[in-house]
Amino acid sequence: MRETLKLKLSKKIDEHRPRTERLLKEYGDVQVDSVTVSQIIGGMRGIKSLVTDISYLDPEEGIRYRGYTLDEVIKNLPKAKGAEMPFVEGLFYLLLTGDFPNEDEVMQVVEQFNKRRIVPRYVYDVIDSFPSSSHPMAIFSTAILTLNRESAFNRQYKTGLKKEDYWEATYEDALNLLAKLPEIAAYIYNKLYRKGDRIQSDPNLDMGADFAHMMGIDKPYDDVSRLHFIIHSDHESGNVSAHTGHLVASSLSDIYLSISAMINGLAGPLHGLANQEVLRWLQDVMDKMDNKIPTEDEMKQFVWDTLNSGQVIPGFGHAVLRKTDPRYMLQREFSKKHLPDDPIFKYADLLYKVVPPILQEHGKAKNPWPNVDAQSGVIQWHYGVKDYDFYTVLFGIGRSIGICANIIWDRALGYPLERPKSVTTDMLEEMVGIKKK
Repeated sequence: MRETLKLKLSKKIDEHRPRTERLLKEYGDVQVDSVTVSQIIGGMRGIKSLVTDISYLDPEEGIRYRGYTLDEVIKNLPKAKGAEMPFVEGLFYLLLTGDFPNEDEVMQVVEQFNKRRIVPRYVYDVIDSFPSSSHPMAIFSTAILTLNRESAFNRQYKTGLKKEDYWEATYEDALNLLAKLPEIAAYIYNKLYRKGDRIQSDPNLDMGADFAHMMGIDKPYDDVSRLHFIIHSDHESGNVSAHTGHLVASSLSDIYLSISAMINGLAGPLHGLANQEVLRWLQDVMDKMDNKIPTEDEMKQFVWDTLNSGQVIPGFGHAVLRKTDPRYMLQREFSKKHLPDDPIFKYADLLYKVVPPILQEHGKAKNPWPNVDAQSGVIQWHYGVKDYDFYTVLFGIGRSIGICANIIWDRALGYPLERPKSVTTDMLEEMVGIKKK
């Protein structure tokens, strides 16, 4: 079967290159942003210094993939027969090309992933060598890192690969890696939490369905997996995981080194661990209320007591968004349909109703609305994935899709080694007029 994705991507790259070249040549000195001291010291927050056409985080509408809202993405991407959620492979097509694929084009990507899904034996050996007490993200990162020896980019670069062709070898590495991630993740899960009771991959299934199969979880967990991977796949280039992948790849490190580094950034408690922290907090709330479903008034009082004691309500608020996270709403609607009577969802549902008005009255939250982490752990727990540490691995599978797409385009457009400039505290003080004693 002819692979139209790569051909279409090649055409899109040829059309896009002159735009980047013109911006650099004719408008390279145009100032696009200014920087404050608080931004420099505060983690470069909000500084416009990266380019990605893959996604954009709109403060009012949430994440857009190639200009489309998540609702539009879910509606327009092809779905497997009987499925509620689209093919994850179709999302990858959209992120690379900016076009919605038809069913034939999606099935070609599904076929490509299935052809590349076999994991080398040595990767299993590396995973097996870890102590059972190891964190799954450490194992996941190392397994990806180990695949570095398979890199087509590395082989071709050593033989004199032309710069304009960097993207093609990177494309091959990206597909090879993404196709293997569900198998690697499921193998880690089985090693750590199911006493090594492995379920073999099924080459007749798409990525989301095959992951559910290897996890040993019945329908609709296939749709849970598709939804989870899609909504976590990209979030602009400035967050830690996305930026880390871009930064490492800018040195021409291969996709395996770059995605392994991305996974390490995702593993931090200020980034990818948030969903498990929300779920843990929810379960603590349930314990304090003797696992009884409270009334709205009782929940309101609990929220006020929590805030007045100086604590926060996890899962609410976002650094950029100024409305309810669309990723949260998609999961909420799924939960209302498939797990309306789940006790944890009932608590999450109550918090959704009472927390935003209270935070608005409290006056300290710029965005009082729930984010994606307020719901994702609830769904995983309901379907039997009750090992908190594994949730970030699930996040990592999805995020790898967007980062791979970004790295392919970085190479196609010839983005250079990333090298921002640092200043000293003395220099900052001098700039703002603070005189030394």
